[in-house]
Amino acid sequence: MSADNQPVSPVEMAHFKFGVIAPVIQGTFPDASEAAYYRRVTQEELVLPNGTKRKFSPDTLEKWTGLFRRGGYDALMPAERRDKGTSRTLGNEAATEIFRLKEAYPRMTALAIHTALIDGGFISAAISPRAVQRFIRSNNLKGITAPFTSRERLAFEMAKFGELWQADTAYLPFIRENGRSRRTYLVMILDDHSRMIVGGEIFYSDNAYNYQKVLKDSILTYGIPDKLYMDNGSVYRNEQLMLILGSVGIVEAHTPVRDGASKGKVERNFRTLRTRWLSGIKPEEIASLADFNRMLKDYIRQHNTTIHSVTGERPIDRFMATKDHPRIPKSREWLEECFLNREERKVRNDSCISLQGIEFNAPAQFIGMKVEVRFAPDRLDDAFILYNGIRFPLKRTNRVVNGKAARNKNLPHVSFASAQDSSDSGALLKGGHDAL
Repeated sequence: MSADNQPVSPVEMAHFKFGVIAPVIQGTFPDASEAAYYRRVTQEELVLPNGTKRKFSPDTLEKWTGLFRRGGYDALMPAERRDKGTSRTLGNEAATEIFRLKEAYPRMTALAIHTALIDGGFISAAISPRAVQRFIRSNNLKGITAPFTSRERLAFEMAKFGELWQADTAYLPFIRENGRSRRTYLVMILDDHSRMIVGGEIFYSDNAYNYQKVLKDSILTYGIPDKLYMDNGSVYRNEQLMLILGSVGIVEAHTPVRDGASKGKVERNFRTLRTRWLSGIKPEEIASLADFNRMLKDYIRQHNTTIHSVTGERPIDRFMATKDHPRIPKSREWLEECFLNREERKVRNDSCISLQGIEFNAPAQFIGMKVEVRFAPDRLDDAFILYNGIRFPLKRTNRVVNGKAARNKNLPHVSFASAQDSSDSGALLKGGHDAL
């Protein structure tokens, strides 16, 4: 790797590897055999996430495929991720802010952005301006050289249901509930081929976890799509989502920066929604968020059973014609595991860790260790440490109870026999291979 390029994180590298072998995993490659696909793809250098180019051998791609089929997405990560954390020069928040600044001020220099990131608390002053320069260069964020209206565009659609889903968020009106007026946000997922709305829900918050909930429900209902097409906002571009999509076996794709027209189908869908549905609703008459979502379900049902102006067919009919294309999750439990968030924590000397501002007791064997915690943000009481494939449940800290508990002066080593084994509560997350 060139010294001029920022390092590639383990998650980014695993995501890159999966993107290369995804046609084999999903069975969508056009070549006569897997070996023929590997030979074709490795004829040219491949571009790594940091912008550098590297040539790989067909045997390497075959090895990646074998790793994924045996151990899932986790098997594509460098082994050290399981033992220690990694840090990138620019975190997700800093990267998102760079995208925002370049969209708002296309000709803003890297030095000015570097200063703005420091002033905004996104990075420390110890970070060199060269790190920002490298990020801008590797993500093609240099100044605009031509208006976007001159970008060549061709109408397209996928051949089957589930080959590509598009996702986006729309701002909806403020509604009043429990004496409080709050902005609402609509997360919607649209199938490219059928124009069918496969997922939609209204929330009070625009965050990554709400999108993950809509995506999980869509997969439970319709199966696993081949690819997801999303914008570059932090809701749709973050490490947790990267891990989820890799575990399920979905290729992640994003719109070009400052090019909203590239997600035309979902944008047109939002315009239709505003014209046919939202314009006839009086926000002051909506009693609650649950009431608003019930109204949305009625609209989605109507949309999916109405002839589309472009295809000349009902979305539901197009869906039925190729509905067997998406892969089916192994089980609901398996999918729930895939969608768990993962964060690294260091267990303090008092056996505690913190998750979303709440303290939890960890087994004393882990004192002083960095551990990987898996959890659903809305079900923190089910959080657990995953260590060498074994779950160690966490319990909310009760300081009064802790004050009365007897101390064990001779702490044992990590005991796998005492942990909750994966067989007791469904299959542990091993990656996407079981569903493929």
